[in-house]
Amino acid sequence: MAKTNDNALDAFIAAKAEIDAMLARLVVHSADHFDYSPDDVHWGHVGTLDQYRVRLREITDMAFHEGEHAA
Repeated sequence: MAKTNDNALDAFIAAKAEIDAMLARLVVHSADHFDYSPDDVHWGHVGTLDQYRVRLREITDMAFHEGEHAA
């Protein structure tokens, strides 16, 4: 059976809901300084955040047609 536009819309809404939930969790985690105490931050934490930043930049570049995804 061929998928209809209704199926596509349902899948889109489900994917969007999952993205919204992930973003909400990231906002809370960021507000809590990613569970790092300011007194305990070291270069390993910087590296971890840099990995998060790089991946998020890839996503925002795709979403907004920026960086290597610029038209």
